[in-house]
Amino acid sequence: MSHDHDHDHNDAHTHPTQEDNDLTLTPGEAKFIALREMLIEKGIITGEEVRKRLEFNDSATPHQGARMVARAWVDPEYKIRMLADGKKAAIELGIDVVEAEIMVIENTVNIHNLVVCTLCSCYPRSLLGEPPAWYVSKAYRSRAVREPRAVMQEFGLKFPRDVEVRVHDSNADLRYLILPMRPAGTQQLTENELANLVSRDCLVGMALPGTN
Repeated sequence: MSHDHDHDHNDAHTHPTQEDNDLTLTPGEAKFIALREMLIEKGIITGEEVRKRLEFNDSATPHQGARMVARAWVDPEYKIRMLADGKKAAIELGIDVVEAEIMVIENTVNIHNLVVCTLCSCYPRSLLGEPPAWYVSKAYRSRAVREPRAVMQEFGLKFPRDVEVRVHDSNADLRYLILPMRPAGTQQLTENELANLVSRDCLVGMALPGTN
């Protein structure tokens, strides 16, 4: 099960000034590589299958998740379905999804949600592509839970103290996607124009639409 951390906690283009030097493999990374090589050696999977999966991951872009957000902003019925089952809502738009489950969490005027994976780098790659370097860094994975407001402020995002910040910890079975609030003054925009307001970082809670 995933863990939601309720804390007092975007991604403007000013990301943390220093990223971790993760050249040394963590025990988890080393185990993953060893397991992958063992499965290939035993013929359970092939190098070609691994390559195709990596290509699939690379083909995904944040625009897929942004499409879902824009549709939810203009279609209340779709929004209900999206909040009930993110994976089915993605498939409804013709998006190929490989994750077991995707939970969509809505930001409100009183609650802002932030996504992290404290153990590794679980991320909705089908919808957002590969995670950014800061998301997988040790600093983000630990600090986002302990001091989310401080981390978000480093990214240019600051909320009043009466806005509750909730941190959601992804895992191998459950990935999160944030449904941000629609910006004011966008009533005349088309669905495609709305999607263009939604960056990758909006979809994990590290930015606000239209601010990047």
